[in-house]
Amino acid sequence: MHHRNRLLLSLLSVIMGLATSTALAALQIVPGGTWTASNGEHLNAHGAGVIQVNNTFYLIGEDKSQGSSFFAINCYSSVDLVQWTYEGALLSRTTSSGDLGPNRIIERPKVIYNDLTKKYVMWMHVDSSNYGDAKVGVATSDTVCGKPYKYHGSFRPLGMESRDIGLFKDDDDDGRAYLLTEDRKNGLRINPLTPDYLSISGTTSTHLFPTAIESPALLKLSGRYFLFGSHLTGWSPNDNVYTTSTNLSGPWTDWKVFADKGSNTYASQTSFILNYGGPGNIMYMGDRWRSSNLQSSSYIWLPLNISDTTTTTVVLLKNRASWIPNAQSGLLWADSPAEKSYEGERGSYAGGAKEHHHLKHTK
Repeated sequence: MHHRNRLLLSLLSVIMGLATSTALAALQIVPGGTWTASNGEHLNAHGAGVIQVNNTFYLIGEDKSQGSSFFAINCYSSVDLVQWTYEGALLSRTTSSGDLGPNRIIERPKVIYNDLTKKYVMWMHVDSSNYGDAKVGVATSDTVCGKPYKYHGSFRPLGMESRDIGLFKDDDDDGRAYLLTEDRKNGLRINPLTPDYLSISGTTSTHLFPTAIESPALLKLSGRYFLFGSHLTGWSPNDNVYTTSTNLSGPWTDWKVFADKGSNTYASQTSFILNYGGPGNIMYMGDRWRSSNLQSSSYIWLPLNISDTTTTTVVLLKNRASWIPNAQSGLLWADSPAEKSYEGERGSYAGGAKEHHHLKHTK
C-alpha cells in the first residue's frame, strides 16, 4: 500500500512538473504580435512605464485608439508580464478646453511613488496639436491605478521646452527622483524633483546632454546608471543608443548602439527599461509605431543583457520571435521551446483596427 502511495505521489509530481513547464511555456512574450488584454481589446498603453507594487506590475501608457490626439491614459496589471488585466483609465479626455481637452497631446506617462506624501505621482508630456506648447503635466493619486488621478496642471520645467519625458526614482536613502526631459533647443536634461515630486528642484539641471535624444529611460544597476534613448526621426525607428555613468551629474560615456546596427532597434523606439528580477531579468520595452494607423501600433519587449567586465560595461539587445520572462518564478528569462512560432511582424490587428492615413509629426 505504501509502495503504491509513493508511486502515485511520484506520478503526480511528474504530472505537476509537466503542467508547470507547459504553463510557463504558454506565458510567452511575442514581440510585435497582437496583444489582447482582459477586456478583449488590444493592449493600449503606448509610451508606457511600469511600476511594481508588491508582486504586481502596473503598465501605464497612452491609449492610441483614437489616433494621436489624447483620449486616455490606461492602466493594466499583471503578475507575469504576459497576461494583462485592464484596470481602467487614469486620465481621460474632457469635453472642455484645457490640457486634457479635445485635440490635445498627452504622451509618455510615467508614475513613481512618493514615500513622504504617500502619493503616486504621474508626469507626462503635454502639448498642443502642433507641438508648440512643449510642457510637462503632473497628476497624483492615493492608489497606483486610482481612477481618476487628480490633474495639477502643466508648465515648462526650468522655463525650457519639454517633449518626450522619462521619470526616475533613485534607490538611495533620500528617495530622490528626477525628470528626464527632451529640450529640443538645448538637448536632453536630467532635472531633480522637489521632495513631493510635484515640481523641479532648484534652477539648474543635474546634467544636460547636448546630443539630440528623445524617449529617455533610465535604469540603475549595481550602482551604475544606464540611460537609453532614441534619435529624433519622428514616428520612424532608428538605432537607439545608451550611455552610462556612476553619477547622474556625469561624466557619461559616449552614446552607443545596443541592438544590431542597422536594425532600427528591431523597428521600435525605447519606452521603458524594466528591472523585474535583478541583473539577469531586465526587459527592454519599446513601441513599434504604425504612423498610418496608430491604434494598431504594437510592442517590442525583449530581454536586455547587461554584462560588466573589468574595463567596460556592455549592453546587448537581441531580437527573438518569442521568449518567456519567468516573472515571479525566481528563474531567469528563457528562450521559448523550439516551435514553428509566428514572427511579431505577422501579428494581425486587433480591436477592429484598420489601415488609414495619418500625418506624421515631429515627436
